[in-house]
Amino acid sequence: MTVTRLDQGQRYRPRMAFLKKIEALMMEMQNPDTGIKTQTQTVMITNIPHAVTGVDIMQWILQRLQITAEEALHLGDLFVKYGYIYPLQEPKNLTLKADGSLYRFQTPYFWPVQSWAADDTDYAIYLAKKNIKRKGILEEYEKEHYSMLNQKINYKWDFVIMQAKEQYKAGKERKKEDRYALDCQERAYWLVNRTPPGMLDVLEYGLDRVTDPNENKKNTMEFYRREIMYYQQAIMKTRVKSSVSLGGVVKYSEQFLSNDPILSGCLPSNPWISDDPEFWDLNAKLVEVPTRMRVERWAFNFSELIRDPKGRQNFQLFLKKEFSGENLGFWEACEDLKYGDQSKVKEKAEEIYKLFLAPGARRWINIDGKTMGITVKGLEHPHRYVLDAAQTHIYMLMKK
Repeated sequence: MTVTRLDQGQRYRPRMAFLKKIEALMMEMQNPDTGIKTQTQTVMITNIPHAVTGVDIMQWILQRLQITAEEALHLGDLFVKYGYIYPLQEPKNLTLKADGSLYRFQTPYFWPVQSWAADDTDYAIYLAKKNIKRKGILEEYEKEHYSMLNQKINYKWDFVIMQAKEQYKAGKERKKEDRYALDCQERAYWLVNRTPPGMLDVLEYGLDRVTDPNENKKNTMEFYRREIMYYQQAIMKTRVKSSVSLGGVVKYSEQFLSNDPILSGCLPSNPWISDDPEFWDLNAKLVEVPTRMRVERWAFNFSELIRDPKGRQNFQLFLKKEFSGENLGFWEACEDLKYGDQSKVKEKAEEIYKLFLAPGARRWINIDGKTMGITVKGLEHPHRYVLDAAQTHIYMLMKK
């Protein structure tokens, strides 16, 4: 059943495969010979026909599936939550109670597998009818939905009110027991399909599925050819042993443990639990004298040094002494191109080429001919990552 939520649009998604198994059990459960025997039960001095108790449902599941009582209760609870069985005594509580609480079987027309759309118009008619019946007394979330639907489908609101009045009038002409059972059925249906805040939405899928689990699709020769090609390429990929990768994680964790302010504590004090800002002052981006722990971290690897603004500043002074300060300037310009404003990508790429790569450039960098050829060709159609090859080359030069 497609559900158009109030907060987001939702298109049809394949039904969960296990719903077919649930519905097969429901058909058995309603079999006149082997299923649960229904009978007329009294609810608030009203005789409700074709009712069953929670105990009867539990006993049938236990005998049919040969499972534990806990598993049977959980399965019965799912029957109620998905709307296959609805309660008669506590319509707002979609749970199965293993006692004398009364339930009825939902009409197969409203089962989730039917995919009938629980659209905005039907929900608006239900809320309008409930509003008329209860003289404006609705739940808070129902009031919000009612107002939102009034604005959303205002062009046919007269039709909604007319239908609600006609249904309310027709309901008053029914027998009291039928009217009560239909009210419980309708309320349970909308609790499943328009879940109140704080209640689990059992029909929510999350991300769209790539495949339909209910689809019986015949595979062609092209499908198998592509499968074979995919697995051949997967076999050729190099892989790292789990022991090696886990060893790397352990080594990394041990190396950075003493430099983690949350795990190893902060000196001189923890600013997250106190009002002392000295930790932030000592570790400011461009503090005059960096802490010993911060300098030690630069020695872990080149990435740590170049990511730290203070470390990069000191590294720039070193490069100037080596007459190669333009290398770091080019790397920073590439980073700005990569993560900067999209509208200025072409302009920045041209500026970098004129400043660092063009013949006779003011801050010309030394890269090999092959990398230069790739870069110049890419600059014909500049994008964020057009200078990646040259940036990687310069990065390795600085690292060495």
